[in-house]
Amino acid sequence: MSLSITAQFAHLILNSQPDQTALSAARRGVKDYFACALPIARGALSDAGLAAIGTTFPPTSSENRALRYGYVSHSLDFDDYHPALRGHPSTVVLSALLALNGESDNVTELLTAYVIGVEAAGRLGLAAGTQHYVQGFHSTATLGAVAACAAVARYLQLDQRQTQIALGLAATQAAGLRSQFGSAAKPLHAGLAARNAVNAALLAQAGFIGQPEGVLDSLLTSHGDGRQKTECLTADWGTPWRILQPGLEFKRYPTCGGTHSAAEAALALRARLLEQGDALAEIALVEVSFPPGADTAPYIRQPATGVEARFSLEYVIADALYHGEVPLTHYGEQPVDAAIAALAAKVERHVDPAAPPDALDPEMRFHRLTLTLQDGRQISDMVTRKQTAARPTDLDAKLHAILQLLPGLEGESVIRDCALMSPGALPRLIALLN
Repeated sequence: MSLSITAQFAHLILNSQPDQTALSAARRGVKDYFACALPIARGALSDAGLAAIGTTFPPTSSENRALRYGYVSHSLDFDDYHPALRGHPSTVVLSALLALNGESDNVTELLTAYVIGVEAAGRLGLAAGTQHYVQGFHSTATLGAVAACAAVARYLQLDQRQTQIALGLAATQAAGLRSQFGSAAKPLHAGLAARNAVNAALLAQAGFIGQPEGVLDSLLTSHGDGRQKTECLTADWGTPWRILQPGLEFKRYPTCGGTHSAAEAALALRARLLEQGDALAEIALVEVSFPPGADTAPYIRQPATGVEARFSLEYVIADALYHGEVPLTHYGEQPVDAAIAALAAKVERHVDPAAPPDALDPEMRFHRLTLTLQDGRQISDMVTRKQTAARPTDLDAKLHAILQLLPGLEGESVIRDCALMSPGALPRLIALLN
């Protein structure tokens, strides 16, 4: 008798073995995770939601620590992205694993479980299809909870039946809506997903009885709008590992990933404008065109705060044009900058009807930017999502820049610990999150 899809999925989670190349990629993911989490965890940047979380969910249990870690690592929206998931895997997967790690220094076991979690995240994204996101679900919260549970099941070495039950318990708790983007509820999604992953696995380990079959199928059916491909959960598992291909994408800008190619087009146009001797004040109109549905995530047109501005195509374009960079300090809880907002008011969105809809293939996304000057001259540039993703992010530089915000930490020690090569590095890093 053939195994059910849940049984096959659980078997692969428990029995596959990532190679050293995949584990090396996981180390890079850990470095990016701490670069994104430390400014909020250590109070270098303000976050009004964190105090409420600490009061409501004191981090005295592994579940509540997972919630805290998920929140702080996703709060800046600067953490890694995976195109197959159409979401952020590490904030959920690593947060759940680190919450359970305690004082253990077994780096290999943690990295192995992390690779398994990223594999599960990519598989779940492929199985659910793009309609899951289009319908309004936040994949980091929904599919991420199940992926993190897969990682935890591997880390805790649950048996086959326990793993199937745990996956079902995580799936039945999966929730999160994109309509919360631009608020503290978005990183709360990541925290709740990590928390749900931990409690699902611990309940199954303790003998809690849930349905071992059919729950993953139900999740995909109810969220896939008839376009789900359940077979993608297991087909060609680990060949190659999803952490390698298409791989984790590490952000260079602290804004929604759906703004990044627009920002890079704006940076290129700014350079050309200044080379020609023109001033930014001569810009009369900024037009941005993209495939239908490509602005689903960066939907806020007139942000009031930096947090909302992360999800504003207009504001990110204007910031890149005005400053020649998109710095982290512009996207906190403070009100938006009036000068940037004034330039953002000149930005018009245009859907390109000749381009295939974003829901069909998000990898074909592009942003074409056209500046019209006061004298009628126009300059234009186009950057594709593929071009942006192909450009490597310097994680060492990113971590160094973050540590400049944290003068109370011994930066070089943190950098060494993030390599996870020295004894005690992992417990020391986890302690910085508390």
